[in-house]
Amino acid sequence: MRNYLNFEDKIKNLENELDKLKDPYNNEGLSEVDTNKISKIQSEIDEKLKEVYSDLNPWQITLVARHEDRPKSKFFIDNLFEEFIPLSGDRFYGEDKSVISGFAKFEGNSILVIGQEKGDDLDSRIKRNFGMMRPEGYRKTIRLMRLADKFKIPIIFFIDTPGAYPGVGAEERGQAEAIAKTIECSMELGVPTISVIIGEGGSGGAVALSSSSKVLMLSNAIYSVISPEGCATILWRDPTKTLEAAKAMKLSAKDLLNLGVIDEIITEPVGGAHRDRDFILKNIKNSIFKNLNDLKDLSRDEIINQRKKKFLSIGRSGGFVTQSTDENSLSMKTSFFMDIKKRIYTFKKELIIFGFLAFIFVILYYFL
Repeated sequence: MRNYLNFEDKIKNLENELDKLKDPYNNEGLSEVDTNKISKIQSEIDEKLKEVYSDLNPWQITLVARHEDRPKSKFFIDNLFEEFIPLSGDRFYGEDKSVISGFAKFEGNSILVIGQEKGDDLDSRIKRNFGMMRPEGYRKTIRLMRLADKFKIPIIFFIDTPGAYPGVGAEERGQAEAIAKTIECSMELGVPTISVIIGEGGSGGAVALSSSSKVLMLSNAIYSVISPEGCATILWRDPTKTLEAAKAMKLSAKDLLNLGVIDEIITEPVGGAHRDRDFILKNIKNSIFKNLNDLKDLSRDEIINQRKKKFLSIGRSGGFVTQSTDENSLSMKTSFFMDIKKRIYTFKKELIIFGFLAFIFVILYYFL
């Protein structure tokens, strides 16, 4: 059974009609299949899909990224890699089933694969905790990343999560510390790392596994610091203002590419990745292969410096910062006048008091 989004009603009606025409055993009994009409309706569906998906707003893109039928990490791991050997446990607390991880072969080369998995049905979603990782999940990824780094094995991440699990138990076991340590570990790796945001990249739960040499993103995926509902609730006290929040957050692939947050957009089939899984598999495979080839000849120090510069350069152009900056640090190069302005602002209170005392001194000098 297909699942449809609220803006796909016309597509739903056309596809229901198409299914009836393709079934010769309808309510009226056995009948002939009208191939001409089938072709006509199929063309109408294709045109309607192009029309709808060529002009999606950010909230509609969010709905597509969360689509129930959208291919998950397990699907990509099963179909893109060979000889996958799953590895479990963080060696401290337990196993987190919301993240699938293990070593595999990609185009004949060893690779470490780590994928956040939401699940395909209710039972698997509960088992996978809807893709929301706990501290033991992040600590498991740290363990495996260090192992891959030791043996010089590249790492591929598949990102698809609404965020890290916010439960009491997770917080008691050090959720924030685990996320921070994962980011730190990711930045220190001397092997090529590639993150592919395949669906919903939400909050620190996604950032923890997206601190990579290359960050790729499917065209209908999202990547943001918070969900549009959460943003609307905080800013407007109204969770229904999701469209305004989604627009303001710049969470779509095109916006993030323009801002320099991601490196590449992987094209999806018209109507979303769930409509043509072979198409999206081919595109992701080609993109991963190309980016691994671009990074394979770099030395360990070059890989670390490339990743460092990549993240330090985010927001340095086209944003709030207009001055030239040092790519190797967070400091800004400012002009002489900017330095004076900064010092005046820093010592504003002292300057006001000094000015007031000087004014009193002048008054007393002239009148006494």
